[in-house]
Amino acid sequence: MPSMKNKRYNLLLIVGVTLLALWSLVPTWKEYSLGKQLEAFRSPQDSLNFVLSHRDEIEDARQKGLKLGLDLKGGMHLVMEVDQIDLFVQKAWNRDAKFDAIMEEVGLQAATTDADVIDLVSAAFRKQNIRLSRYFYDIRNSDAEIQGKLRKEATDALVRAREIIRNRIDQYGVAEPMITTQGNRKIIIELPGISDENRMRNLLKGTAKLEFRLLREKGALQRTLDAINAALPAPSSSGAPNGSSNDGLYRFVQVYGSDNAVVRAENRELVAGMLSRPEAVSQLPPDSELLLAARADEADDGGRLYAIYLVRKTAEMTGGVITEAKATFGSQGVQPEVLMSMNSEGTSKWARITGANIGKRIAIVLDGAVYSAPVVQSKIPNGNSVINGIQSLEEAKDLEIVLKAGALPAPVRIVEERTVGPSLGADYIRAGLQSLLWGFSAVVVFMIFYYRQGGLAADVALVLNVLIVLSVLAGFNASLSLPGIAGIVLTMGMAVDANVLIYERIREELAEGRSITSALSEGYDRAFSSILDSHVTTLAAAFLLYTYGIGPIQGFAVTLMIGTAASLFTAIVVTREIFRLLVSKNLMSSKSFG
Repeated sequence: MPSMKNKRYNLLLIVGVTLLALWSLVPTWKEYSLGKQLEAFRSPQDSLNFVLSHRDEIEDARQKGLKLGLDLKGGMHLVMEVDQIDLFVQKAWNRDAKFDAIMEEVGLQAATTDADVIDLVSAAFRKQNIRLSRYFYDIRNSDAEIQGKLRKEATDALVRAREIIRNRIDQYGVAEPMITTQGNRKIIIELPGISDENRMRNLLKGTAKLEFRLLREKGALQRTLDAINAALPAPSSSGAPNGSSNDGLYRFVQVYGSDNAVVRAENRELVAGMLSRPEAVSQLPPDSELLLAARADEADDGGRLYAIYLVRKTAEMTGGVITEAKATFGSQGVQPEVLMSMNSEGTSKWARITGANIGKRIAIVLDGAVYSAPVVQSKIPNGNSVINGIQSLEEAKDLEIVLKAGALPAPVRIVEERTVGPSLGADYIRAGLQSLLWGFSAVVVFMIFYYRQGGLAADVALVLNVLIVLSVLAGFNASLSLPGIAGIVLTMGMAVDANVLIYERIREELAEGRSITSALSEGYDRAFSSILDSHVTTLAAAFLLYTYGIGPIQGFAVTLMIGTAASLFTAIVVTREIFRLLVSKNLMSSKSFG
């Protein structure tokens, strides 16, 4: 039997754990209570006044309270992938047709596998008997050295992309986002409470590569489009349908004068594809590129027209010099725009560029689309510039966010997306709580019916078990999800199973004629090794699930680990101490276990 000193320690431990668990859940209860008070207001003004007067209290409760996962609260789950092929192409100091063909082939492989992209690149070049140093870094570097450098570039790009995405999300104002990396090219993002999925999607995947490029000289656009139109196949005499690949360029592009060309919105993608064909690219002047406008202008007939620009491929300046961006309305107070300020290096360079190109047009290009192409009227010495051609203030604010956060080191694309609406999340909460309550109630009734006083003690321990799990989740800012609820239900079963083992051992001892005190001691001692083995095995399995699983599997594993540890504590320590107290007060006999 435990000594009086150990008994005292056990009692203090139980009381301490219970109080700590309750204290950890106070913010959760406070958040729930404040939410109910807020729902009671019928007037928006009363609701606003309540929020303003309890702002600190609400924020504190929200920060410290139990978080709900996306499947319960609603929101977006995204898996984004950094385009390492594009990153490596940027790092190449030498490019030719052979290089482009190899990288295109590797890109197709990388899109269908989670294999390491650097290994795929190395294997592709090795297959062609080409050393990596022919295109990357120093000619004296070995393939192994270059692989190491590329791997570092990829790791740095992933970390930087994660931080830039985090900055964009923070500036957007999402509460409690979860942003982690997976492997060497994926970023996992969970955004609770998002209502405008399209806006967030566009905000995250935009590279935010800002460039200032000169337009080609007057007449160059028309000459280039004439050459491309002649080089592309003429319309089919067999009556190819409008929009087929056999149509000539001028069937979809209208040229006005020598420096203005437009394409209708419905033909934009088709024309973009035609302009990217090898026959078209070969007709471009040196160091030149055709780009489409980011936004359409309205035509007289109500249609939407996208302008086509012929710009220099080499940028005069990039967005790395931007220090501040602010969304606002233009001088007329109607058209949204983004004002930009530059650092000292950018200011000096911008003054030189604008001073040397008075009367010429400079295109402001963001992610390969032209937002505006103003004519330089005079030298700009103060480092200020403007992006206009924006349709709404909301879009201007999104541009402000991405410019402030900085450009991504390489394009990112969304490879997986799940969205749960708030109403569906509420349904899941109700279903999850119902499953918990029904399971809990069934266990409570069964234990009392079958084990009487012993069952009542097990039920008290079961309540403490659930309390500990929820308090640990709240204390460590973890989220409770549907898989987490499944983990809690499973640990409830494990807790009951441990008590059943102990009680059956106690029954055996009582059947042999032992006293209740002796039967309790022997029952716990004989059941301990079996209970410990099963719990340690479960902990090991849960740890492996957490280590190698992702998302929902990790949520299940976390609650299972916490619940298993809590179950061991409540089964071995809590119920034993309850029985000791009952025996000391003569409130327990040999009939207390049925």
